Amino acid sequence: MKRPSSTKAKSFDAVKMMRQIRDQISRDIAHMDYKQIKEYFKTSLGPNLGPQSRF
Repeated sequence: MKRPSSTKAKSFDAVKMMRQIRDQISRDIAHMDYKQIKEYFKTSLGPNLGPQSRF
């Protein structure tokens, strides 16, 4: 069964935003070595978003 089409325009597109973020990170780390990438994610994610704080 098809859903009725909505004429309301999206004010937020999560997929588009996620792709933009991913592309920006890819550009930022393209020419970094492992240590630089590791430091980039430490500083970019902040203290509350690291792998230890997920659960």
